[in-house]
Amino acid sequence: MTGRHSRTRRISSPAGIAATAALGVALAVGGAVGAVHLTSGTDARPVAIELTPSALPTSPAPSSPSPAGSPSPSSTPSATASPTSTRTQAASRGKARTAAPKPTVKKTTPAPSVVQSGSCGASFYSDGQLTANGENFNPDALTAAHKTLAFGTKVRVTNPENGKSVVVRINDRGPFVDGRCLDLSRAAFADIASLDVGAMTVRYEVLG
Repeated sequence: MTGRHSRTRRISSPAGIAATAALGVALAVGGAVGAVHLTSGTDARPVAIELTPSALPTSPAPSSPSPAGSPSPSSTPSATASPTSTRTQAASRGKARTAAPKPTVKKTTPAPSVVQSGSCGASFYSDGQLTANGENFNPDALTAAHKTLAFGTKVRVTNPENGKSVVVRINDRGPFVDGRCLDLSRAAFADIASLDVGAMTVRYEVLG
């Protein structure tokens, strides 16, 4: 009788059982598949144990070539160095330093002292060619004529009627009329009174 059949062994001793198990392990490592029925000496029914190899080496599946220039999916990513922290300078310290501005000191002119004062008559004049000190007469300048005061002396002239004052510079001699000590330029007289007045009593202060 020919055909596929399974071979049955009856193993009654423990040594036989161990030998059969070793045989099954050897068949599994070799790649063969067998069926061994182990039957005890008292049990008539066969016990089938199918041993299948589980440690067979498997060949890796061929991977499809990746297109040129594209990273391989199986390539291990390379470690990237962490960016080194850099110390930046504060914006306020990065600006160019400039010298602190020096405080502006206002120069104050001391008030001139009064060396002489009094009251007298004053008039004005607007005609003339040259003054006594050799200047060209200018009726629009704040100047005045006096009989004795040095040229260049400053005199404050005040109208007591309205409290207006003007400071004039002596550059001429006059007036040659009794009761008058100052002859003001037209512009100086107009600062303290109307030109229609012509003459008036003023208070004067010679400034040192």
